[in-house]
Amino acid sequence: MGIHRRRGLVTGALMLILLVTIVKGDMDCTTVTALVATCSNFITYGTPEPMPGSPCCDALLGLNNLGDSIDNRKAVCRCLMGLITTYNPNATAIATLPGLCGISLGFTIDPNTDCNYII
Repeated sequence: MGIHRRRGLVTGALMLILLVTIVKGDMDCTTVTALVATCSNFITYGTPEPMPGSPCCDALLGLNNLGDSIDNRKAVCRCLMGLITTYNPNATAIATLPGLCGISLGFTIDPNTDCNYII
């Protein structure tokens, strides 16, 4: 099985997890973490830089779709703030992902972002 096919399968599986989460009506950081994990090579090693259409950017698009309401956007924000706190040395890489993918999540991924003020 080629690497592109495996990536497609992983992205498909992550999107299925995303859909199950939306159908349940829950916002779970596990889903956010799984989607961001698609970008783990860039977050850890700084390469390859994600671009629109890549599995990483497709996952970020999934994050963007998760934020379909103010409450969900706040929950995604809180999950991402937890990730950048946990992976502090890689916080800058996480913060740059939306811009590299051409996606706006509706908030800045920054340790100083207060998710309670997101609209």
